[in-house]
Amino acid sequence: MKPVFIGSGVALITPFDKDGKIDFKGFEKLIEYHIENKTDAIIVCGTTGEGSTLTVYERLNLFSTAVEVAHGRIPVIGGTGSNSTSFSLSLIKEAEKTGIDAHLSVTPYYNKTSQEGLIKHYYALADEAEKPIIVYNVPSRTGMNILPETYKRLSEHNNICGVKEADTSIAKLIKSIRLCGDKLDFYIGNDDMICPAAACGCKGVISVLANVMPAFTHEMTYEGITGSTLKCREMQSEAMDLIEALFCDVNPIPVKYAMKYLDMDSGILRLPLYEMSEEKKERIRISLEAIKHKL
Repeated sequence: MKPVFIGSGVALITPFDKDGKIDFKGFEKLIEYHIENKTDAIIVCGTTGEGSTLTVYERLNLFSTAVEVAHGRIPVIGGTGSNSTSFSLSLIKEAEKTGIDAHLSVTPYYNKTSQEGLIKHYYALADEAEKPIIVYNVPSRTGMNILPETYKRLSEHNNICGVKEADTSIAKLIKSIRLCGDKLDFYIGNDDMICPAAACGCKGVISVLANVMPAFTHEMTYEGITGSTLKCREMQSEAMDLIEALFCDVNPIPVKYAMKYLDMDSGILRLPLYEMSEEKKERIRISLEAIKHKL
């Protein structure tokens, strides 16, 4: 199966107005901004997009808006995962009516499951979906981890095309890619691992950093996946202070503040997310000023 995208996919924030409603005009501007600045895919309603606080109606409207604005110029991937297989299936079916190009489906959280349960869950989704499924593994959020042997089993389904891997083990990543070969495309979910992940064979990144540095993140990722490891490593090192600052609090609290500091449309947070301390805001400001010449 052809990769849904290669390069830098942005885990796009969702802008809310002062009343807590989605700022669709601001959302449209952000998509145009990413297309102009070489982002390779738009991921809507993921963790960074505060998808867990959005209603089904809001998600579907965001998907429709993204597809309409993108107009085929860039793939739109919709966050349709949940901890309920039946709910995920119903959301997948509705989301596909909006014209999205693929699904990002997080592993079941809270109730969790076994490795065999994961396989059954994702096979159930992939059997019914018309668009390809990208599995999203983020152990720090969900309390569970997908094993390399499970990835191999998932790769055997024709409609499971990729993985957003947010585990931090390089050894596991290498083993997973080796076991799956060209049957599963891996995208790293950690901005501080773009260079080593590319060297291991990842097709790209699903990035928080790209919200504020889209062209830079695109270039860094392509340098890595095309074999220019030294250049990728230099860029990774240059961005590390900002990357670490963007995770000094719960994502997307820091990145929304960073965007606001840069006069971008990020809007407010939805509870239970809340503003950072002044100390953390200062850390982000210092990190942005240090790399501002690359923005």
